[in-house]
Amino acid sequence: MKSFGARAAGDRLERMRASEQWVEARQGAPAGFRNRGPIRAGLRDASAPRPTLTEFLCGGDRRVPTGELPVLDPREAWRRAPGRDLRATWLGHSTVLLEIAGRRILTDPVWGARASPSRLAGPKRFHPMPVALKALPPLDAVLISHDHYDHLCMATVRELAKLQPTVPFITSLGVGAHLEAFGVDPARITELDWWQSHLVAGPVAGDGTSKESTAAEVRFTAVPAQHFSGRGLKDRNATLWSSFVIESGRGGPRGDGERVFFSGDTGLTDQYAEIRARFVGGMNGGSNGGSHGGQNGDPNTGRDGRAARGRPFDLVMLEVGAFHPSWGDIHLGPGNALEALALLGGGAFLPVHWSTFSLALHPWDEPAETLLELAPARGVHLVMPQLGEPVHPAQVDAVRPWWRSVDSRVTGATTGPELLSWPKALPFPLD
Repeated sequence: MKSFGARAAGDRLERMRASEQWVEARQGAPAGFRNRGPIRAGLRDASAPRPTLTEFLCGGDRRVPTGELPVLDPREAWRRAPGRDLRATWLGHSTVLLEIAGRRILTDPVWGARASPSRLAGPKRFHPMPVALKALPPLDAVLISHDHYDHLCMATVRELAKLQPTVPFITSLGVGAHLEAFGVDPARITELDWWQSHLVAGPVAGDGTSKESTAAEVRFTAVPAQHFSGRGLKDRNATLWSSFVIESGRGGPRGDGERVFFSGDTGLTDQYAEIRARFVGGMNGGSNGGSHGGQNGDPNTGRDGRAARGRPFDLVMLEVGAFHPSWGDIHLGPGNALEALALLGGGAFLPVHWSTFSLALHPWDEPAETLLELAPARGVHLVMPQLGEPVHPAQVDAVRPWWRSVDSRVTGATTGPELLSWPKALPFPLD
């Protein structure tokens, strides 16, 4: 099937094999990428059996909403420039349109009806996308964390490659082979190993001018995640999976750069504390702050003063759905997402990877309801917009549980914003 993609070969494969995350075949285990341990004890419940095929197809309670989820059309808001403030539009699952320092970045774009290699079978989406692919504004970059079907959709990539043929695709090592097979120009693909960076600079997409000052440079750095990869039965871990840090050189509301974290898919990993140390922790440049290295990063220059240290990420997007005790080491779920947020140093928290596909046995709205229950006591700044609603994370000071208007497990639940609010000053598988 074409949707399986392609295997890496030649120079691409040699670069993959040079990665510290790559392990050659041994003792019957195939060559491929591996998580870098140690993995926390207790994340995976060894006594919990994996769901059977029958359970996955028919088991669980309230795995899909009783009605179609409401979405908002973001196009009118997109026509109004966000100014210097970061703006994010969650379009469903892990697909977010970020507007940062004058540039537009699309994460893990999936417009397909199913998270599956087949158009006839597999998890089906709960809601239409808030906007058609052809109605997207010009993009400055497309970011793809890994190759699972709910993050890398062949039909979506093919259409994007036709509609916006010059947009760069930034992804993890090996995933470029799939992108090429799906019609992306190889010259537009950048594949990163962990701690490598790529810089997007120059004119803004769709600007049509040669002015380099129309937007700030934006740097993408692949950072560790704890997950796996594969699109078929024989390619498990053949490509790398990553979280990403996105930084602008200027343009933030404080007059400095902005910083965004995107988890892709991951379990809880202490490597997030290292990410905090390199990008957030109150060190001042040079060797104390770590270095980017990689394709467009000089390992001797450190942080180059890009985004101010000593303050949290401006936005943290963490996956919260598709969790199960038997694979608790490769997906966060809402509880571990809050712990991951703490490891990263906090920041406005936009939960993703929920409310679009049923990829586990839990109720479809359990991630959101659990966050509403746990987050206030921890002083977490939740950002939970409606699908298609553009928001400035720094300006969000309450959560309106919009999903309850369709289907709620909470007796007497309200959708009003008075349910959860906080002071403006806050303290610091299967897929």
